[in-house]
Amino acid sequence: MVKMYYNKDADLKALKGKKIAIIGYGSQGHAQAQNLRDSGLKVIVGELKGTANYKQAVKDKWKPVSAGDAAKNADWIQMLVPDQVQEIVYKKEIKKNLKKGAVLGFSHGFNIRFKRIVPPKDVDVILIAPKGPGHLVRRTYLEGKGTPALIGIGQNASKKAKALGLAYAKGIGATRAGVLETTFAEETETDLFGEQVVLCGGLIELIKAGFETLVKAGYKPEIAYFECLHEVKLITDLIQEGGIANMNYSISDTAEYGEYVSGGRIITGQTKKEMKKILAEIQNGKFAKKWLAESAKGRPNLIKKRKEIEKLQIEKVGKKLRSMMPWLK
Repeated sequence: MVKMYYNKDADLKALKGKKIAIIGYGSQGHAQAQNLRDSGLKVIVGELKGTANYKQAVKDKWKPVSAGDAAKNADWIQMLVPDQVQEIVYKKEIKKNLKKGAVLGFSHGFNIRFKRIVPPKDVDVILIAPKGPGHLVRRTYLEGKGTPALIGIGQNASKKAKALGLAYAKGIGATRAGVLETTFAEETETDLFGEQVVLCGGLIELIKAGFETLVKAGYKPEIAYFECLHEVKLITDLIQEGGIANMNYSISDTAEYGEYVSGGRIITGQTKKEMKKILAEIQNGKFAKKWLAESAKGRPNLIKKRKEIEKLQIEKVGKKLRSMMPWLK
């Protein structure tokens, strides 16, 4: 049976007297750093001078230093710069400043799973992965709640890695909601798969295709927007709150029947075959190599796709409609 860890299972004393370096003050960095500080722990922020994130850190009453200086003075180094630059930052700034007995922490296992970063054997390697973006991690903490997280132990040099990891999870508020045990490989592979097949890749293509089908059939773009994009949140909220059965209970019988007779015509056997291919490409490292190569070239395809999205009719219609919905702000 899967075990969940909560506040009672974690003790902040495990991190007493230790300094935690947050490397990268972006989405996760700003949230984790502030939550840890508010939990009474000692935190150093490592960020590149002159960047927007550096300025935000100063605004949040930090005195940011270079990643190397942060690592040099830390007992726990949490790598929160983007996946594609972690290897560079590690090799240039962290590796030479990583002390024996320190903790090297991550919130996504990408660089450990694909061996872009290979830590020395005398450090703990710990994964604490909040299951939500940074602004949610911060907001729920301030509300006295928390965002669920995953914990994984890559190396346990100190023989205390789990206790340390749970203490860190408590510091960011995750044990208030629940922490689930995993491995670096499992977290990385399922995270990439979920993003590509369902949450980002699959869902966005489904929304775009539904909108375009209705508009080409002569329906108003505004109506198509409501039916294929706006109402997605209503459905996903119901699913998150109580599962698929709860959602089906809450919608009309007509909508539920339509789900049963039409869903399988959209997600077909061929779709599932493609899902398996995508999972295989994640597992064998093909996607990781492709993404890192794209990043090394300056991300031309990523930038091109972003521009294409901005020009879509659904984006223009949505921007206009959202300006008429003050409650969204």
